Amino acid sequence: MKFINRKSLIITSTICLLPILLGLTLWYRLPDTIAIHFNINNTPDGFASKEFAVFGIPIMMAAFQIFCCIVNDINIKKHGNNEKIERVTKWILPIITIIIQAAILGYAIGLPLDIRKIAAVIVGVIFLVTGNYLPKLDYVKNYNLDTEKARKINSFVGFGTVIMGILALITVFLPPITTVIWLFMLIPFGVISVVYGIKASRK
Repeated sequence: MKFINRKSLIITSTICLLPILLGLTLWYRLPDTIAIHFNINNTPDGFASKEFAVFGIPIMMAAFQIFCCIVNDINIKKHGNNEKIERVTKWILPIITIIIQAAILGYAIGLPLDIRKIAAVIVGVIFLVTGNYLPKLDYVKNYNLDTEKARKINSFVGFGTVIMGILALITVFLPPITTVIWLFMLIPFGVISVVYGIKASRK
C-alpha cells in the first residue's frame, strides 16, 4: 500500500502512546484499581487494573489510530487530497487520547476533575472543528454526486454540526441532565441530515 502516509501514521500513533510516560511517572501514586468510565454524574461505574489503564488503553488507541490512518489514506486515494481535512481527521484521536488519559490518571490520584465536563468540551470542540471543515469538501463519501450538490449537502451538515458543537459546550455550564438531552438530540440531527442529503441529491 504505497499510498499510505507512513510518516503521519507513525507520528500520530506514537503520540497515542505518550500517556504511558505519564502513567509511569505517577505509577506509585496510582491505586491498583483505576476508574476508567464515569456516569453522567461523574461517578465511576467502570474500573480496570492499573496495568490496563496505564498501558492497555494507549496501546488500543494507537492500534485504532493506525486503522483510522489507513482508512483515511484509502479515502484520499479515491477522492483526492485535502490537506486541512486530513490534518483534522488524523489528529483528533491522538489529542483525545492524551486528554482523556490525563483526566483518568489525574482523577485516580485524587484531582477534583469533572469527567463529564471534560468529555463535553472534547466532543463540542470536535463538532465545531468538523463542522467548520465539512463545507470545504466538494464530495459526499461513497456517493457519485456533482460538486454543487455535494457542497450543498456538506454545508448543511457542517452548519448543523457547528450548532451541535456549541450546544455541547453550553452543557458544561448546566446540570448533567443537559448533556443527556444533548445526546438524544443527536438522533433527530442525524435523521434531518440524512433526509436533507437524500432530497438534495435528487434535485
